[in-house]
Amino acid sequence: MDHRLRKSLATVAEFYDQRKVGDVGPLGFRRSSDMSTLLNCTDRLITEGLITPGKTTFLDLGCGDGRVNLFFGYLTRLSVGIECDEWTLAEYEDIRAQLETRLQGAGLILPPQNIFLFHGDALDRALHADILRQTGTELTQFDLFYTYLMMHEEFAGLLQEKAKKNAIFMVYGLNKIMPRYEGFERLDHLSPMQGILALYRKREGDT
Repeated sequence: MDHRLRKSLATVAEFYDQRKVGDVGPLGFRRSSDMSTLLNCTDRLITEGLITPGKTTFLDLGCGDGRVNLFFGYLTRLSVGIECDEWTLAEYEDIRAQLETRLQGAGLILPPQNIFLFHGDALDRALHADILRQTGTELTQFDLFYTYLMMHEEFAGLLQEKAKKNAIFMVYGLNKIMPRYEGFERLDHLSPMQGILALYRKREGDT
């Protein structure tokens, strides 16, 4: 990762972490990934071959305001997010505009145009068809899936059925207790990355 890209990602992470929501307060039902933590994972994800910059396809199964999608958009060919809460998703464009102003002022790289966000239920097959129509990519073609801890078991079931062999399922929010999912191998030599991100690989023989 070159210096300008790393500095751009660091600025993205800092920007969003200043707008983090969590377990308490009026937005207590929402959860925000710590973007600085994800930044600290990126080199290892690339070194381990889990992300191939400019080639990997990424899908966030509960993308909130799209911050993780925007971040991984810099590192992937396609970054798709799904969010069931429409007003949370609606924050994306305004926040992105504020971020672009900061990046532009610092002479850094603006977010790419490979980010597609969808309102709906990530388990809805009709929505999967809509993603295919708009991005040209089926659920079975994504390389990397991401979710916060909420609904991880439901999403693992979906991916056990639909994800391709060797697809990676990343679950943010796990530490000492890390579940196993049918059809997936837990990557114990990597998990929990940065003490919070567990990684699973779709096993051979499971389609």
